[in-house]
Amino acid sequence: MSSNFRLGIRPTPLVIERGEGPYLIDADGNRLIDYYLGMGPMILGHDPDAVIEAARRQLDKGILFAGQTEAEFEAARLVCELVPCAEMVRFGGSGTEVIQAALRLARAVTGRRTVLKFEGHYHGWLDNVHWSVAPPADRCGPREAPARVAGSAGQDPAAGEAIDVLGWNDADALRARLERGDVAAVIMEPLMCNTSAIQPEPGYLEAARAACDATGTLLIFDEVITGFRVSAGGAQARLDITPDLATFGKAIANGFPVAALAGRADLMERFASGGVLHGGTYNAHPVTMAATAAVLRALRDGDVYDRIEAQGRRLMDGIAALLAERGVPARVQGVPAIFHVALGIDTPIRNYRDSMAVDRETYTRLTAALLARGVRALERGAWFLSCEHDAGVIDQTLAAFADALDEVLEPVAG
Repeated sequence: MSSNFRLGIRPTPLVIERGEGPYLIDADGNRLIDYYLGMGPMILGHDPDAVIEAARRQLDKGILFAGQTEAEFEAARLVCELVPCAEMVRFGGSGTEVIQAALRLARAVTGRRTVLKFEGHYHGWLDNVHWSVAPPADRCGPREAPARVAGSAGQDPAAGEAIDVLGWNDADALRARLERGDVAAVIMEPLMCNTSAIQPEPGYLEAARAACDATGTLLIFDEVITGFRVSAGGAQARLDITPDLATFGKAIANGFPVAALAGRADLMERFASGGVLHGGTYNAHPVTMAATAAVLRALRDGDVYDRIEAQGRRLMDGIAALLAERGVPARVQGVPAIFHVALGIDTPIRNYRDSMAVDRETYTRLTAALLARGVRALERGAWFLSCEHDAGVIDQTLAAFADALDEVLEPVAG
């Protein structure tokens, strides 16, 4: 297994033979309705013809050139057309990589060292940012002054010296911390998708934008999950808040390994003329750029988001109704393209600490029961939708959910 994030699949990690639309077919021939969607990228489903054909045409021309291509220019033009903050863009291979580029750029521009992040927000697995992503309750520290907790054995303690941590959705705490004038950048998921699909409180992002402006701090949105998933312009377009920089991945290329850093031209220009290094042999790979351009055209020109909004809302409402009918304390929250189901809590989840109250073990048993009924859902509670999840697929999913829920609840009732 090549990623630790695939270790928690029950009863065992799957071996996948192929993907078709909203389905996966595993090595045993089981046909599964898929809500993992590759951990989020597959917004157009598993085999979109236009994307595959674009990559195939580019592959016929060659693999890698160490130069520019028309495909890269087209992909860049589309990102800048669609994303509010994107005056310029650079491409990379993963969200982890472009986040590092964004943080380096912020430190170069501001001359400051400290980066502020939030509990429960994930910005890649490298030593300098993998702090307080999922800290245990007994190590979190006080709510008003969260401890900085390493996320991995072997993590370099010195790498976290320039990271400060706050709880999310607390505008007063954010303002107070930035007033000290030493923070280079605030980085956050504008919709907190790595923990419970939490939406910002009314006015919170506006307060963050104003506090950053007042203190000369850069605001970075990590849109690796939300970018091109919740709208063609990302969460920043959906929520009408424009950051200074934003990182993208996953849905930008529907499964091809592409990420991007976009932002204000005066900042991004530092890579070319300001001595800020960002490199990579595979950055803007011609084949993945052709796929990216095809995906972005489909998102811009089609009815992808209307379809996802309609069917995703049906699924959210249907799951919530089934849980309520059976008297199960539960919370279904988020947006139709990426939402979260939590058991054991029926009040809004506003931040990471609220999320610690959920019943993870029962939910994991529920996902195992769903898998046995042909529905693959993430054990951490997230549900990703594609435009290929049509009304019939949603109906099948809700029927399976009802049956799986009854199985999981039966021992409790008895």
